[in-house]
Amino acid sequence: MSDQEANEESLESSIRKDLERIAAGKRKKTERFVLAALSSIPWVGGFLSASASLDAEMEQGHVNELQREWLDEHRRKLNELGRTLADISHRIESLGPEAESRSESKEYLDLVRKGFAAWDRVDTDEKRDYVRRLLSNAAATTIADDDLVRLFMQWIEQYHESHFAVIRAIYRDPGCTRAEIWDQVHGRPVRESSADADLFKLLIRDLSTGSVIRQHRETTADGQFMRKPRTPTRRGGAPPLMKSAFDDTEGYELTELGKKFVHYVLNDVVPRIGT
Repeated sequence: MSDQEANEESLESSIRKDLERIAAGKRKKTERFVLAALSSIPWVGGFLSASASLDAEMEQGHVNELQREWLDEHRRKLNELGRTLADISHRIESLGPEAESRSESKEYLDLVRKGFAAWDRVDTDEKRDYVRRLLSNAAATTIADDDLVRLFMQWIEQYHESHFAVIRAIYRDPGCTRAEIWDQVHGRPVRESSADADLFKLLIRDLSTGSVIRQHRETTADGQFMRKPRTPTRRGGAPPLMKSAFDDTEGYELTELGKKFVHYVLNDVVPRIGT
């Protein structure tokens, strides 16, 4: 047997093992979850067809380099998909009968389909891990309803890792200013007229407009927001300099939506259903 034939046989064996692990390696009670996930990823069907016809192609010597690369790339993605499915399934099983019942419901399976479609579209391992956490926690808790879970999926796709870095900084230090956020995320001085400063202002604006963060506001005992006191009018006109991108006077905090997003997506530790 030539080296090329040996490599092809090894590739075929790996593909079949991956498929068997996903299709048959799950318990009966998680079948619907696995099928919902696989049905939402377009390339899985093509991969199954390619794997089924691999024997005939190899016998005829028609497996070219491009086909091998395509199969090898999708085998890698299938491995990652299998690990994600196994991780969520194990977490659901560990949380007891309420979580397992939730995982078989139509509502949760709809979230699974939407979530794995997003999992396939995002382009970083970090975002794929966010989807995994979101689906795991959506089965484990009832802190947010399913509409909010869908919103959080949209945020995962919409925002960049730089946005999430800002969210983490504010979560760790509620009430921190823009200057303090910048120090946490980057920690180096830049010019106000730089592209870095423009990008930072864009991140703050995106998250503020999206109701993820806001400037700190005082509230009454019953949760009503209080107006800020008016700033006395300065004599002599407006100051000569515009407000800095790295302002160190106004504090920022997560909105209630932002806190739930952190709980579901950026934090693996959540209470069980009913606790």
